[in-house]
Amino acid sequence: MIAVENLGKTYTNADVATAVLKDINFRIAKNEYVAIMGTSGTGKSTLMNILGCLDKPTAGSYRLDDTDVNSLDDDALSHLRNHKIGFVFQQFHLLERATAARNVLLPLIYAAEYPEDADQRARQALSAVGLVERMQYKPNALSGGQQQRVAIARALINDPEIILADEPTGNLDRRSGLGIMAIFRKLHRQGRTIVLVTHDQAVAEHARRIIVLKDGRIDEDRVVENQRDPEVELDAFTEKEDR
Repeated sequence: MIAVENLGKTYTNADVATAVLKDINFRIAKNEYVAIMGTSGTGKSTLMNILGCLDKPTAGSYRLDDTDVNSLDDDALSHLRNHKIGFVFQQFHLLERATAARNVLLPLIYAAEYPEDADQRARQALSAVGLVERMQYKPNALSGGQQQRVAIARALINDPEIILADEPTGNLDRRSGLGIMAIFRKLHRQGRTIVLVTHDQAVAEHARRIIVLKDGRIDEDRVVENQRDPEVELDAFTEKEDR
């Protein structure tokens, strides 16, 4: 589904060139669950932006579902993002004055035609993240974990094949973070491809594969031998709290 070959990204400012990504090579198959890991400044968010068609590389190639992304114009990139990819960010990016349902419906505004079943799809997406009873709540009436669930529901509204998540638990406490990871695990089991960016080893180990970036290059690419189970960890966390 994702093929990156000799990919590089260099930013130039005032004639000073800064190479952020250098000779990146990997493939991600359909229904893989991959964590891209690295410390701040290693290029992982830049790589995520390229995978999400929000930015283009300055060297190498990127193919998404056998489409050469580098060759697409802005309209084609927008169409690809809206139909193939769901985005989840560390900052929830919810409209404060809009209800959860309205926030979830936002990506449909950019569809070629606004679907007749839009409200039903919003309900289904919120149900998938356990928030159907809070459809009419605004963000200030929701906890951080619930706001991130709304953001995930928004990512699901167009039924994307790929979920790209950039530090999705970074603003959450441990319990809420585990709840979010449990949702990603469920989405992966349903057949979606999950690509998760994180600096946290414990979060990365919920994936089946970890790609580690260091100084803009791939330092390690390995299978997770003992994949963490967020539901088991949630149960243990709750049991510990109840003692």
